Amino acid sequence: MTPTVFRLLLLLAVAVAGCATVAPPAPPASTAPSGAPITRTEPIAPAPIAPAPAPPVPPLPAPASPAQIAVEHGYALLTRGEMSSAATAFREAIRLQPDLVPARAGLGRALYALGDLDAALAELRATLRQQPDATAVRLTLAHVLVARQDWPAARAELERILAEQPELLDARYTLGVVRYGQGDTAGAIDAYRRVLAADPRQPDARYNLALLLRLDRRDAEATAEFLTAAQAGHPLAEYFAGAALASGLGVDRDLAAAVTWWFRAAEQGVTQAEEALAQLRQVALGRGRRGPAERQAAQQAFAEYRTVLWKEFPDVARDGEDGVGSALLRQGRAREAVPVLIREAAALNEAAQRLLETIYERGVDGELPARDPRVLGYLEAAAAEGRRPPIR
Repeated sequence: MTPTVFRLLLLLAVAVAGCATVAPPAPPASTAPSGAPITRTEPIAPAPIAPAPAPPVPPLPAPASPAQIAVEHGYALLTRGEMSSAATAFREAIRLQPDLVPARAGLGRALYALGDLDAALAELRATLRQQPDATAVRLTLAHVLVARQDWPAARAELERILAEQPELLDARYTLGVVRYGQGDTAGAIDAYRRVLAADPRQPDARYNLALLLRLDRRDAEATAEFLTAAQAGHPLAEYFAGAALASGLGVDRDLAAAVTWWFRAAEQGVTQAEEALAQLRQVALGRGRRGPAERQAAQQAFAEYRTVLWKEFPDVARDGEDGVGSALLRQGRAREAVPVLIREAAALNEAAQRLLETIYERGVDGELPARDPRVLGYLEAAAAEGRRPPIR
């Protein structure tokens, strides 16, 4: 609420309180002798009730100073990710009021985001000298120290925070990073397990835990954690889950499941997953030094993946040997069909490949123009792998 609106509401409340209705006075007492009946021609009015005193008027809020206005503007810029402008606003606030703690804290955050670690460190430490119990500032300081790889100092700050607030998961998570940086793998594993014990829905902590377990050669535990993080949608965990399933690392080998996880990771931009699929396609096409058994296994994995795609569209009836992409096209759902056709073609479906080439050249009447950039991107990638001629 702005100060102007607050003042208007306050004046209105005082005015309403002063308009309370007062009952009329009682008629004068009767002069009839004692014991004589009293006759009244009008009903007896109730005794007058004094109005309640108006509540004390709270002091009006002091108008914000220019320094406070600059701080509010700086934090709004921080929220929008405009770090350079935020730093300028905080510096102006500090110029106007050098001891303003929120201004120095905000400047430290902005400088950290801008990568100016030395300056961020100076501002955050200056803030903590003025306000040692500012936990959020101390946690940002710990993050800056981690970025500087000053592990002992970062650990000291984090342990101080956790001694006072052991439930602060961000500090516990960062402590795992620090302890790994110090070469303490067991301590890092313990830190991440503590995070997950408090909140199992932490895919980043679970992914880091899986990596550490893999480094510690605890493959079965690592793969289980990778799979859990992958099921939560963590892209890198999806890639590592696929790698574990492809090699049978801590789990039964399942190349078809590996392909599924790699496709999911690739769709989220994990280049390692794209490379893994490209290498497996080369095996399936009989290129390289792999034997017939490995070639057949790769072909079967891609075929099973194409079958799994049908489960994503339970409303589409399976008709013959065509893929789900062509079935979507027949239903007039070209925009849904194109990404599915790309996945099917990437899984070595020749019919989907030919359909994509036609769609690229001609488009789909009334639904999709020719030269669709998604189709072009796929066709260029296929040509780079040597699976199709270059696009002209």
